[in-house]
Amino acid sequence: MDTQRFGDFVGVHRHGHVAELRLDRPKAMNAVSTAMADGISAACAALAADRDVRVTVLTSTHERAFCVGADLKERNSFSDADLMRQRPRTRAAYTGVLELPMPTVAAVHGFALGGGFELALSCDLIVADRTAVVGLPEVSVGVIPGGGGTQLLPRRVGAAHAAELIFTGRRVEAAEARELGLVDVLVDEARDTPEALELAGRIARNSPVGLRAAKRALRLGHGLDLRTGLDLEDGAWRSVAFSADRAEGVAAFVEKRSPEWPGE
Repeated sequence: MDTQRFGDFVGVHRHGHVAELRLDRPKAMNAVSTAMADGISAACAALAADRDVRVTVLTSTHERAFCVGADLKERNSFSDADLMRQRPRTRAAYTGVLELPMPTVAAVHGFALGGGFELALSCDLIVADRTAVVGLPEVSVGVIPGGGGTQLLPRRVGAAHAAELIFTGRRVEAAEARELGLVDVLVDEARDTPEALELAGRIARNSPVGLRAAKRALRLGHGLDLRTGLDLEDGAWRSVAFSADRAEGVAAFVEKRSPEWPGE
């Protein structure tokens, strides 16, 4: 398994066509410092440019936490000017995950709070184990979710549920999180990463061109009126209809064999 480091706190491990993006700052329960944010941004830029990656899985090396959010100890030392200088760098980390062109899966266990949960929300699917505790507690420290939470959470659970969760800042344990739709798949303890990688492997067996186009249509079409959304879908269809992947997919189906995707 190939491994590439992006600074001290982020690593990318390859499992064939699946990339595992690991949050690796265990001494701080993966609290997102400026340096860690830069590592996430750099890793996402590299993944976005790698046409061989069909699915990315976001994981944690800490046994009891996915990510506890922003590094408040670092923030406590900042002047107002320091905070403003940091903002584009932290925002780039969350945007980097959100804008990855291939399907993404978060593997969550333990605490996924604040910016940690926002990293998970930036993925297309969230697999959580039964130890998971999620939430957006930012108002309890005088700020708001700033990594996409106010926009991504209502898209998952609706405006009223999102308002209740954000205004109270309460923590939600795994069973309720699954019931509310805060996570998509609930698995046994310590099975989040294996199950997320297995799901990613099943997704990665499909056309990489098709997967990226489908994600683009899903993401960009959300919130549009139906006619505009269907026009957007038509554009995505046209982008793949004459691709080498489409030709190979049809040929493999007719010949009753597994496709060998050109990826173009």
